[in-house]
Amino acid sequence: PSSAAGMQQLTAGSLQLSSSGLVDAIRAIDKGAAIKLLHIEIATSPYEIYAKPGVRSFADLKGKIVMIGGAKDITRIYFEELAAANGLKPGENDYVYVGATAARFAALSSGSIDATILFPPFNFQASAAGFTRLAGSADVASAFPFSGYSMNVAWAKAKPGAVAGFMKAYARGVDFFYDDRNAEEARKIFADISKAPAKDVADTYAFFRKLKPWTARGEIEKGNVQTVIDYLKKDGEIDGAPDLARFFDAALVPK
Repeated sequence: PSSAAGMQQLTAGSLQLSSSGLVDAIRAIDKGAAIKLLHIEIATSPYEIYAKPGVRSFADLKGKIVMIGGAKDITRIYFEELAAANGLKPGENDYVYVGATAARFAALSSGSIDATILFPPFNFQASAAGFTRLAGSADVASAFPFSGYSMNVAWAKAKPGAVAGFMKAYARGVDFFYDDRNAEEARKIFADISKAPAKDVADTYAFFRKLKPWTARGEIEKGNVQTVIDYLKKDGEIDGAPDLARFFDAALVPK
């Protein structure tokens, strides 16, 4: 149901690998979880902020209700970075929290909130329904990695071949997606799994092809993860030293 829950299961050993927002993995490791970052999954955030039709700018959100993923969720970081860039200061709006994008879109559609942050394809549905697009997180956070894979340390040490196999398969998947020859098959895979309408499938595919958020290797050392760590340290979100080596062990990652 959430990135934080994934990190709890990973720490407990009921999962061996888990995708999450990078901030959740970093917080877990800072608090002593026996996990390490493996690689970046989505390097550029794909979120977009949509609001009620009557809201035309961030200034209109003063005193209004904004729904994000959680009080410490990465969606709050993205929203507040965008808001600050557009003149809305922290504390000038009210928050409510729901982890899933589908639930946030449902809340926006019902009129119970004034704005929210959405992940494809719900941003396209919001646009089609006449809601106002205020901004996209890539507008100000293009160098701020969004999500990544983490691994249970005991498992990674015991199963280096499995780690290497996962990395190889992931790289093949990225290459497959960016190959124009696979466009039809890629859209079909997404349609079969998501059950989304054909237009949402086409729009989502085009959106991610333009954004290019994935890299085949997703290398932590080259992916601006230190930027995320420094941001969390500045905001008092982590207690220990903001050293990348605390969160990533290169010896556990196949070359």
